Amino acid sequence: MPNETQSALLNSPRPEPKGSGVAFMLLDIARRILLVAVALVTATALVYFPYSTDSPLSAAEQAELQKYYADAFQEPNKSAGEDDDTEYVRGTKEAAEKVDVMGNIQAFVKYFVLRDKKVLDIGAGRGYLQDVVSDYTALDISPTAKRFFHKRFVQASATLMPLGESEFDAAWTIWVLEHVPNPQAALLEMRRVIKDRGVIFLAPQWDCTPWAAEGYPVRPFSDFGWYGKLIKASIPITSSLWNFSKPAIRLALYARWKATGRPTTFHYRRLTPNYTQYWMGDSDAVNSIDQYETALWFLSRGDECLNCKGFPSDLAPVTEPLLIRIHKASTAAK
Repeated sequence: MPNETQSALLNSPRPEPKGSGVAFMLLDIARRILLVAVALVTATALVYFPYSTDSPLSAAEQAELQKYYADAFQEPNKSAGEDDDTEYVRGTKEAAEKVDVMGNIQAFVKYFVLRDKKVLDIGAGRGYLQDVVSDYTALDISPTAKRFFHKRFVQASATLMPLGESEFDAAWTIWVLEHVPNPQAALLEMRRVIKDRGVIFLAPQWDCTPWAAEGYPVRPFSDFGWYGKLIKASIPITSSLWNFSKPAIRLALYARWKATGRPTTFHYRRLTPNYTQYWMGDSDAVNSIDQYETALWFLSRGDECLNCKGFPSDLAPVTEPLLIRIHKASTAAK
């Protein structure tokens, strides 16, 4: 048995190497920061992860949608002193001029040699792009939009186009998909009516926010009660968290596709549109759509994204808009 001196030596605390306590403390701090970061990313991903998929509209929802866009493009009553055009038409015109939509479409047509090809404009609205190509077809859900066109106009939903299989060489759609209640149905219809190796200029408004419907970013704090003030004040924080969580979300999307090896189901975040007051752009948006999810949807069907730099390994945002080349033979082989 050890004597008292030996017992004291055995039970005395051993000296730690110099600096190990500081290193342990720094490691513990780093571990705590990492845990907090993971918790924030996980919580934000759970809130914002695209989770909705297509589902049929009720008769009331369909009627409300039809009425809203019929009113949006209604010809003004000049005798009643109404303005030259509706607020909606004026707003879309100003937005298109600000980002030079015309110039971008002209560049698209020139690059892919589409001037004399058969082209479809999905959600054609006020028809300002109809003379960019000679063989042009407009499709819009609003019957009143027909007044803007001197070329072929088809009144129909993007989710059910009364058009032929592989009828068009190319299509463009600008600020439309976020207003379509069933966007996957619209994407499937686009692929159906475009020829093999045809191209699509796909430019929805990506990542529409849930606070646009009530105009939180553009209205003063005095317009809101305490809850509305809280939402408005939290927008910068919420936006930062959403951007912070995107890489993790996109990694999950990519992993889901690679695990199944099958064409993906299109997921998005459902929004409640404001069909009463158009506070700001996309107050009437019904979906929040992610670029990466959209590009992945086409890629999983064998299509090409012609301007997705580093995709799919790069989890950063891709270039706007998406330029997609359709490969129907690849889809048939799946």
